[in-house]
Amino acid sequence: MNKYKKKIFDILEIGNKDNLISVGFDILIIVAIFLNLFVTLADTFDEMAGYKAVFNVIEIVTVAIFTIEYILRVWTAEYLYKGRYGSAASGFRFIFSFYGIIDLLTFLPFYLPFLFPAGIVVFRLLRVFRIFRLFRINAQYDAFNVITSVLKDKKDQIISSICLVLILMVASSLGMYSLEHEAQPDVFKNAFSGMWWSVSALLTVGYGDIYPITVAGKILGIITAFLGVGMVAIPTGIMSAGFVEQYTKMKVGDDYIRDENIASDIISIRPSHPWIGQKISEIDLPKGSLVVSILRGDDTVIPRGDTKISEGDKVVLIKPL
Repeated sequence: MNKYKKKIFDILEIGNKDNLISVGFDILIIVAIFLNLFVTLADTFDEMAGYKAVFNVIEIVTVAIFTIEYILRVWTAEYLYKGRYGSAASGFRFIFSFYGIIDLLTFLPFYLPFLFPAGIVVFRLLRVFRIFRLFRINAQYDAFNVITSVLKDKKDQIISSICLVLILMVASSLGMYSLEHEAQPDVFKNAFSGMWWSVSALLTVGYGDIYPITVAGKILGIITAFLGVGMVAIPTGIMSAGFVEQYTKMKVGDDYIRDENIASDIISIRPSHPWIGQKISEIDLPKGSLVVSILRGDDTVIPRGDTKISEGDKVVLIKPL
């Protein structure tokens, strides 16, 4: 039984490019997600009412795929946690993990209306969580890893800039409420009305449903608009710089791989290598060595602490001068 359970886990494990069945399963899940989302979107058009029966069949089939996959992931969760917990404990840990909750929300809204008919509108809203299943697929591949790497590396700067935007938003909303409440008591009823105006002004949306009419209010609006352009541009600049930095690292790492005279060591991960399945933060590196890049097939992976070593990888190590 354990042998079959391990094989099923290997198939379910996303990003295992050496396992053709696993790659095929990844493709099946992606197709199922897009078909399910298409049905969810098409169901909102009256012109598509004639295809309702077809849409119902597609939804039932795709939800069945998601349900079976979820059950199998819970069943094989002990391999996900490398035997650190028992079978039941591993299953519970997966159920309450981030990806476990996303997987559950993928299909749960389909069944809830049968149990609780009164909440059908809310359950339909929950179907939007199905799109987050794509994050599980993308998270194992380099395109998405670049995004997560930038967010992780620049999180302090991004959080700081967001805090500045929030401070300006609260200050401008309270200021505008104080200046406009007496002149427009029905428009600027409370601080939340000022917040709504502040958001539309800072993010340059400009809905036009709430706007100042007093001279002082207009002056504050001009100042807020100018500050908003600069404040909102800060996170954008941080993210742009982060992407440039990550792709520069990828280029440098690729140069290390291609030119063996530059890299101090390139370790090929063969089937019996002890690093297989371990995270970068867990492996025992030679003293003073640093992992700068991983060659995985045709891809160059910029390693992070939680990046796992796979069979067939080429790990590039350098020693600082």
